[in-house]
Amino acid sequence: MNSSQERRIRDWMTSDPITVSGSTTLPEAYWLMVENNIRRLLVVDKNLLVGIVTMNDLRGSFHSEITTIIPFRFNEILFKMPVRQFMSKDPITIAPTANVVEAARKMLEHKISTLPVMDSGKVVGIITESDLFRILVDFCLSQEAERNKKVKAETSKEDK
Repeated sequence: MNSSQERRIRDWMTSDPITVSGSTTLPEAYWLMVENNIRRLLVVDKNLLVGIVTMNDLRGSFHSEITTIIPFRFNEILFKMPVRQFMSKDPITIAPTANVVEAARKMLEHKISTLPVMDSGKVVGIITESDLFRILVDFCLSQEAERNKKVKAETSKEDK
C-alpha cells in the first residue's frame, strides 16, 4: 500500500464488533465495555443498527440522573435504565470498501469518534479514531522506511 487513499476500511476495522440491544441496562453495557476493554457499543434491535452508546454516554447518564432521582431509589431506577435512553440514534456509517480518508473526513465533519461499518444493511465492523491513529503511524513508518531505503541506495552508489 503506497498511499492512504489505497487503505480500505475493511483492512483496518474491527470485524464483528460487540453489540447490545436497546433494552440492555446501563450497568450491563458498562461492564461489557470494561470486561472487553472497549469504549463503545453498537446498539442493534431486530438486526438493524439503531444507535451507538459510548463509555462517556454512560458516565454522563449516571451524573445527569443523580440530580433527578430520589436518593434512596437511585439504584432501583438507574440500574434498570436501558441504553436506548442514552444512545446516539441513527449513527453515521461507512462501507467496508471506503478509503480511510473518507472515514477521517466523516469523523471530523460530524465530530464523532466511531463509524459503524455496514455492508448490505448489516453491521460488519467498527472503525474508531484509534484505528485512524494506527493507520497514520503505519503510513508514517512506511514512508520513513522508504526514505531510508533510498538514502541507503544512494549511499551505496556513491561508494562504488
